[in-house]
Amino acid sequence: MQRWLLELTDLPTAAGREHRVMAWIDQWLAARADRLAVARDDAGNYLITRRDLPRGAQQVLMTAHLDHPAFVITRIERGCVHLEFRGGVLDAYFAGARLEAIDAGDAHHALRIERADLKATPFKTVIAMPTGTAAAKARALQELAVGDIARWRWSGSRGAERAHVATHALPALVPGGRTRRAAVLRTHACDDLAAAAIALAVLDATLARKDMAHLGLVLTVAEEVGFIGAIHAARNGFIPKRALLLNLENSRSYPHDSPIGAGAILRIGDRATVFDAGIVNALSAEFGRLAKADPDFRCQRKLMPGGWCETTTFGCYGYRSVCLCLPLGNYHNMERLERVEAGSGPARMGPEFVSIDDCSSLAAMLLVAASILARPIAWDGKATMETLYAQKKRVLTAQD
Repeated sequence: MQRWLLELTDLPTAAGREHRVMAWIDQWLAARADRLAVARDDAGNYLITRRDLPRGAQQVLMTAHLDHPAFVITRIERGCVHLEFRGGVLDAYFAGARLEAIDAGDAHHALRIERADLKATPFKTVIAMPTGTAAAKARALQELAVGDIARWRWSGSRGAERAHVATHALPALVPGGRTRRAAVLRTHACDDLAAAAIALAVLDATLARKDMAHLGLVLTVAEEVGFIGAIHAARNGFIPKRALLLNLENSRSYPHDSPIGAGAILRIGDRATVFDAGIVNALSAEFGRLAKADPDFRCQRKLMPGGWCETTTFGCYGYRSVCLCLPLGNYHNMERLERVEAGSGPARMGPEFVSIDDCSSLAAMLLVAASILARPIAWDGKATMETLYAQKKRVLTAQD
């Protein structure tokens, strides 16, 4: 799983330009073609299921998206590279920012934003200039083309940055507490390629298990520009209507509410809505039981109201869906986001990061969820209320 995390999250990707990630996934699928059936719709969304899926089984489908906020070149003229930004990043981060553009041959070219129209619709637009030696500038203008992807370069970096795992300090779990040391994946695009890698690892690990033949995977495109791929798949019936969906996300971590390193998160809602109560309650009860029985089983249960996710999209089209997510640092590559929002810090781009322990936690939660949801969902809230009532109803007295 860690190798796939490193490889997938390092790939350049953008809404509508997910071809490098798709090529990696196609190679992964080709090695398992005897066990997995693959369908694609006309937008590029994947539906991956087991060939031995029993007729009438309750399907459980993990879902993840294949894009990340990034730039796409729209034209090159008079020594300038024109790009549109497909995703959500605060305006402050664009001024003079450094980019790396990747051409069709996977060569990297350094650019710097000179001008930006941050009110342009439907996407913010920028004009960037190649940087470096005269030869490097000429090569960029010659080799880059319309449709190529550009992504952020970090402040102080030299050349292309690679995904890597290293030990880093994490914020304290409580205000005033001690910082923690943990293995952290730092990379270009945790959101949502880390989730995709974990889903593939879970699917791979269960291929030999007959009791997991109902487990599959949906991979969507163009999430970062308004869930367009998921909407396309849902409204056209590409995803089986009876399937239960485990939407996987990377969601902005708040240090003392949804801390990195405290386990993956059962997300009960987003900024728009709350998710399927039956699934949330069933999983919450089972995760809670396991956490009490096994201290190594770590999970969190949070609302995560910072933004929308595809779970809401699927719910709007009648699918039963819930979200499991990784708490994410440097959301959409924005460093010191809380300070920038408060107007008290410089806006600098940086690598997204997640805890390796949280990745393992998410994989464990997926295995449990897939097992639980294969059976009829049972969470009897009324029985709990009746038990409480029977135990303590004597405190009720007649009122005058």
